[in-house]
Amino acid sequence: MDINKNTNYCNEKIFSDFFINQSKLLNNYIFYKCGNSNLASDIVQDAFLKFWSNCKKVIPGKAKSFLYTIANNLFLNEYSKSNVVLTFKNSQTKNYTNESPEFLLEEKEFGVKLQRAISNLSEAQRVAFLMNRIDGKKYKEIAEILEISVKAVEKRIHKALLNLRSEIENL
Repeated sequence: MDINKNTNYCNEKIFSDFFINQSKLLNNYIFYKCGNSNLASDIVQDAFLKFWSNCKKVIPGKAKSFLYTIANNLFLNEYSKSNVVLTFKNSQTKNYTNESPEFLLEEKEFGVKLQRAISNLSEAQRVAFLMNRIDGKKYKEIAEILEISVKAVEKRIHKALLNLRSEIENL
């Protein structure tokens, strides 16, 4: 959605379009932080409710940042100072396979190692890494969402890759 200078988010159609364009990405962002899809969905719903009730306060051109700030604050309220273990949902299960049982076992073991390694990343590294690798966001987009510099995003993803490589090799 093109966020222009004259956008009024109190208009139901504009808000609806904004919701459609941002809800899945915001849900992914919160899921990357908490690892719980139900909690992420709840936080996203609450964030959009707060956004709607504060739509007159939204500065034109800053709606996305405002929304992510609301969602992040809701997340922090929910998970203040607790350790997070990230678990991934199985997206699809196959009923058949052409791979050997050894390959399937190695693949499963690697998946477990990867999940463990990702969950051991710092929250900042994990969020930036998953937004880039899963959502396909460019460093500039991540920087805007997280309200940090592009260099900071580069550093977080670089450190995440180093930590993942090191941890997976040691497991």
